Amino acid sequence: MITPADIEYKEFTKAVRGYKEEEVDEFLDLIIVDMENLIRENKKLKAELEKTRSQVDQHVNTETSVYQTLEAAKSLMNDIAASAERRAEVLLKNAELEASLITKEAKESISRLTDEGTRLRGRVETLRNRYKSMLENELERINYLNEDIFEEFEKEFMPASMENDYIAEETAKEDKQDKQVKQDLSKTIVNLR
Repeated sequence: MITPADIEYKEFTKAVRGYKEEEVDEFLDLIIVDMENLIRENKKLKAELEKTRSQVDQHVNTETSVYQTLEAAKSLMNDIAASAERRAEVLLKNAELEASLITKEAKESISRLTDEGTRLRGRVETLRNRYKSMLENELERINYLNEDIFEEFEKEFMPASMENDYIAEETAKEDKQDKQVKQDLSKTIVNLR
């Protein structure tokens, strides 16, 4: 490339019919000035171009970094979502297992309570039947004893004339007592039921 110094120091050979040396020198001076301006502008443009390239590289690096960050964030979000789904599945399975266990324990408890209730009903029924039988036996024994005791009492202590009055009176008392005992027994049996 020709420099302004090359133009300035260029010497031409002189010919007989040549150009005026002053005009050529003036013109060459103009060319030198323009060329120096062009070279400065070229250097300036090259520097700006380099600066712009550097900025572009920096922007490309920044863009790449942002893109990588976005990809990392997207990957992290996917990992978090997958982890949350797995955790939710585990929690759901644990809850289902716990619910199943509680249901099983409740069924077993109901079964035990039902069995115990049945046993207690059987025992109450047995007790009621025994008590009823005992009361009936006692009532029969009292009736039987009443007849025997009064017959013996009448034979030994009562004169024959009083005996008939006493028998009638005692029979009425016995009937009344029997009715009262039967009523009490009936009430007791009803209450037992």
